[in-house]
Amino acid sequence: MPTYARADVVFERGEGPYLYATDGRRFLDFAAGVAVTAFGHAHPYLIKALTDQAHKVWHTSNLFRVAGQESLAKRLTELTFADTVFFTNSGAEAWECGAKLVRKYHYETGNPQKTRIITFEQAFHGRTLGSISAAKQDKLVKGFGPLLDGFDQVAFGNLNELRNAITPETGGICVEPIQGEGGIRTGSVEFLRGLREVCDEFGLLLFFDEIQSGMGRTGKLFAHEWAGITPDVMAVAKGIGGGFPLGACLATERAASGMTAGTHGSTYGGNPLATAVGNAVLDLVTAPGFLDGVQRIAGTLQGRLEALIAKHPGFFLELRGQGLLLGLRVAPPVGDVVATLRANGLLAVPAGDNVVRLLPPLIIEDQQVEEAVAILDQTAGEWTA
Repeated sequence: MPTYARADVVFERGEGPYLYATDGRRFLDFAAGVAVTAFGHAHPYLIKALTDQAHKVWHTSNLFRVAGQESLAKRLTELTFADTVFFTNSGAEAWECGAKLVRKYHYETGNPQKTRIITFEQAFHGRTLGSISAAKQDKLVKGFGPLLDGFDQVAFGNLNELRNAITPETGGICVEPIQGEGGIRTGSVEFLRGLREVCDEFGLLLFFDEIQSGMGRTGKLFAHEWAGITPDVMAVAKGIGGGFPLGACLATERAASGMTAGTHGSTYGGNPLATAVGNAVLDLVTAPGFLDGVQRIAGTLQGRLEALIAKHPGFFLELRGQGLLLGLRVAPPVGDVVATLRANGLLAVPAGDNVVRLLPPLIIEDQQVEEAVAILDQTAGEWTA
């Protein structure tokens, strides 16, 4: 179906932070499959994990125990706030599981009227009917009505508006700590802490969507760690599989108490191939010093981008984001800028509010920072010449 406005380039192989097209061109990949290929392309450790498992068993379904799920779930719960994990194939499925969990929790605890979830303007949680109903962006929902009821929306970052939106039917609050598709808008530490306080005050579940911001992208395993708080429920995907389809819904035991046998399921979710790669990704991201290295290179990249804004103030307007989840707001149409960057050898991703998303693999080094900045500089110069 013609649902994608695809760029006219076909990649035949990748190596680390680079992709190579069938016509011989090399690209520096600061798109990373939209924050998915966290360890670049053809990482030997991930290849070995996948191929080793491929020689054993691919799929059994969730009618049986899956060893890779059990080990990955144990490790994720040891590293996070969570006590339990449900594995999925994608971020949208992980988000849907979280939304169902919020409703089931209140149903089981004697408050079946608490079915509504507060979300935020410019949010993005996926493309399912439920997730577009939650996000409410015009570009997502046009032609797909009627939307599912149960979601109330307020301005991102506005705790006063949030409090005023709470009703006796409110069951939870769902938020991206850093909005990706919405333009790389970062929730402040005060805002995120305020969400935790509001949920505790009103008996609501705090539901974080860390599909894009998690798995080391901000320099911590999950972005909410910077605020020193924890959610009750969290959707994770993208980087968790390093390019292999995998997602997860993490929750506390209390929040997930209603998710008993038969209440939810997935045929493919958390299959042996996916969880083998997921365990390998977790090996890499939790290796001693790795996240410190992400923070260091992110600081270098951010400093170079700030200097670039100062050099081309009429072209680059603002730097947003955290870690290696960054956005450059630009003056010309963002689609045209991304196309020019690609022609010059740098892959990036457009986002709302006329923002160029820069989502490099977490393994980039100073050399790639300098290459990317040089291409951004060249592109700005071409536009302003």
